[in-house]
Amino acid sequence: MAKTRYVVVGLGSRSRMYTRALLADHRDDGELVGLCDVNQTRMDFQNKWFADEFHAGPVPTYDAADFHRMLDEQRADAVIVTSVDRTHDHYIVEAMRTGRDVITEKPLTTDEQKCQRILDAQAETGRELTVTFNYRYAPRNSKVREIIASGAIGDVVSVHFEWLLDTRHGADYFRRWHRDKRNSGGLMIHKSSHHFDLVNWWLGAVPQTVFGFGGLHFYGWDNAQARGETVRSYRSHGSADLATDPWAIDLAGSAELKGLYLDAEHEDGYLRDRNVFTDGISIEDDMAVLARYDTGATLSYHLTAYSPWEGYRVGFNGTKGRLELDVVERSYVSGDVIDPNAAGADQPGNEPIDRTRMTLRPHWQPPQPVEISEEGGGGHGGGDRRLLADVFSPRPEPDPLARAARHTDGAYAMLTGAAANRSFATGLPVAISDLVTFP
Repeated sequence: MAKTRYVVVGLGSRSRMYTRALLADHRDDGELVGLCDVNQTRMDFQNKWFADEFHAGPVPTYDAADFHRMLDEQRADAVIVTSVDRTHDHYIVEAMRTGRDVITEKPLTTDEQKCQRILDAQAETGRELTVTFNYRYAPRNSKVREIIASGAIGDVVSVHFEWLLDTRHGADYFRRWHRDKRNSGGLMIHKSSHHFDLVNWWLGAVPQTVFGFGGLHFYGWDNAQARGETVRSYRSHGSADLATDPWAIDLAGSAELKGLYLDAEHEDGYLRDRNVFTDGISIEDDMAVLARYDTGATLSYHLTAYSPWEGYRVGFNGTKGRLELDVVERSYVSGDVIDPNAAGADQPGNEPIDRTRMTLRPHWQPPQPVEISEEGGGGHGGGDRRLLADVFSPRPEPDPLARAARHTDGAYAMLTGAAANRSFATGLPVAISDLVTFP
C-alpha cells in the first residue's frame, strides 16, 4: 500500500512534533514531501535538522504564496497545518477544496467567522479534518473520561476547573505572536480551547451559553509601571541584562531558537523574544468563565498566566459523588536564566512532588485514590505519542474513549473561547448558536 503523502504549512517549533513522527516512528506510515512557510531560512534550518537528526534528504520547500503549487507538484494527500492561528482557516479551506484531508493544530481557528468558513467547506467537500487535541490522550485525562462514563459519580451537575500557567510558560505567550489577539484569538482560544475540549469530551456535552470576565492585569507596560518595575529593553537579544533578567530568554543560547527565529528575523521581522512588559499586548492574562451545557451541567473555569507554579485542578460534582484531579506540571520557577526546576523533581528541603493525584469520593463511602497508568513519557503527559499513533497509523488501535477529535470538536472548543471573548467585550452572556450555524 502506498504511503500517505503529507505536506506541512508553518515550520515553527510546533511543527517538529509531526515532522519527527514522519521521519522516525511513523516513517513506514507516511511520507513528508513538502514544507511551506513565509520564511525560507526557517525551512532551511528544519531541513538541516532533518539531515542531522534523521539522516533524511532535504524536503522540497515552498513560499506561502506557492501553497497550491506545492499541493500539485508534490501530489499531496494530506496537509498538516501548524502555522500562526489566524491563518489556519485559509490553509484548511484551500486544502479541503482541492481534495485533501487536513490535520490541524489547535485551535481550529481564531473567531466565529473563520470557523463558519471551515464548517461550510467541510460540509461541501466531505474531507476529513482532524484537530490534534493531545491532552485527550494523556492517561490521567483519559482516566477521567473512563470514570465519568462508568457512572461512578452519577450524572455530572457541575465542574470547577482551574488552570495555572507559570511565569516561564505563561510569560512566553506575551513574548511571541500570541500577544496580538488578531493572531491567536487570545489565550481563551489559543490555550483554553485545549481545556474547553477536555470538558466537552469528559462530559460528552455541547456548550450552549458562555459568560466571563477577562483582563490584562500582570503583563504589559501599564501594569509594570504601576508596580514600579523597570522595563529594561524592548527585547531580550542584545540586552545588557540578559544574564540577570528573569523574564528574558536567550535566543542565541539555544540552537533551535537561534535557527528557527533569531537567524530568520531578516526575512520577516518576527521577534520571538519581546519583553513581556512592553506595549502592544492585546490579550488577557487572567480570565474567569461560566458555561452551561446541553446536558444541564455548568462549568466554572479560571485561567491564570502568571502563576508561581504550573498545573491544573478539576473537580466534578455528580449525583452519586465527586471526582477530583490535581496535576503539578512544574512546582516553581526559579528565576534563573537556566532554570534547574523540572516537573516532578524533588525540591531542596521539600518532600518529593506527587505530580498527579486523582480521588474518587462516592457518597457514603471513604475517598478512593485512583491509580493512573504510567504516563509513558513524551509531551503533554504522554499524550503526544499516543495522538501521533492515532493520526498517522493506517490501522489505529480501537478508541473506546473516542479520543480522536474531528472538526466539530475543534469548533465547539474554540467557540467557547470566542463566546468568552465576546462576553469580555460586552459584559453579556453569549449563546454559541448565535456565533455559527452548523451545516
